[in-house]
Amino acid sequence: MTAPTPSTGPTPSTGPTAHRGGLCADRVVAVTGAGRGLGRAHALAFAAEGARVVVNDLGVGPDGNGDSAGPAREVVDAIVAAGGEAVVHGGDIATAEGAASLVTTAVHAFGRLDTLVNNAGFLRDRMLVNLDEDDWDAVMRVHLRGHFLPLKHAAAHWRAETKAGRPPVARVINTSSGAGLLGSVGQGNYAAAKAGIVALTLVAAAELGRYGVLVNALAPAARTRMTEQTFAEAMAAPGEGEFDAMAPANVSPLVVWLGSAASDGVTGRVFEAEAGRITVMEGWRPGPTDDRGARRSPADAGETVRRLLADAEKPRPVYGAP
Repeated sequence: MTAPTPSTGPTPSTGPTAHRGGLCADRVVAVTGAGRGLGRAHALAFAAEGARVVVNDLGVGPDGNGDSAGPAREVVDAIVAAGGEAVVHGGDIATAEGAASLVTTAVHAFGRLDTLVNNAGFLRDRMLVNLDEDDWDAVMRVHLRGHFLPLKHAAAHWRAETKAGRPPVARVINTSSGAGLLGSVGQGNYAAAKAGIVALTLVAAAELGRYGVLVNALAPAARTRMTEQTFAEAMAAPGEGEFDAMAPANVSPLVVWLGSAASDGVTGRVFEAEAGRITVMEGWRPGPTDDRGARRSPADAGETVRRLLADAEKPRPVYGAP
């Protein structure tokens, strides 16, 4: 799908919820999948802190089918009504053309790009024996390719800026998942894609630091179209007057901070965010080990593994396990 010409809606005016002196004052932020759920909450939170926002969304259904410009337009209208600045981007960020136009939309509308939030995605859940290739490919495309291509084009822009003597203070926040960190029954495609996003984040952080780009990943837990059916009980709305622990807006403050200049020095990290909790996730690292200094027999290898596992940390439960 090609990107339509962006539109800004009414001329913005400063309002009580547009904080021009906020944490992200005058930063330019692009958020993919920003028409609903977490992406919408992120876009509104960035705007409330003074950012100018490129709102990307195709308006597809929870399984990736259909399209509508309505959700992205509604978010832009809400930002403008609150005194902020935003533009719609309707391109498919899982295509080279759509991802490149995300960057050019930011540059043409606001003069530059400072922060990229990769958030777009959908689900096609199946147990592995029932998961067909189309559902595997579709989920890989939107999540993994949909992170890679915007990151690639944003990075190329920031590298060019650095070489032109305009080093950026650039930030990328990628969206992984607890499913990608721990696995999730019935979500082999989604979990694999989200695990790939973590690896991509680590590589990007290592490669792009020389250009002033910091790259981190987030594993959020919140009520969205993707979670409210899969984890219906955990995602249920609270009673009147109670704290809504699963509201997407609970996750956005961390995303906004990571996308701001205040996050200097924080890169290559993965965070979990849920309700009022923030956790620094610590991934694969050496645990118990045994070095014989010589080749083992299969039986000896098995005996050694059993002994090492007895001293290792127990694995956390896989999401969705019975």
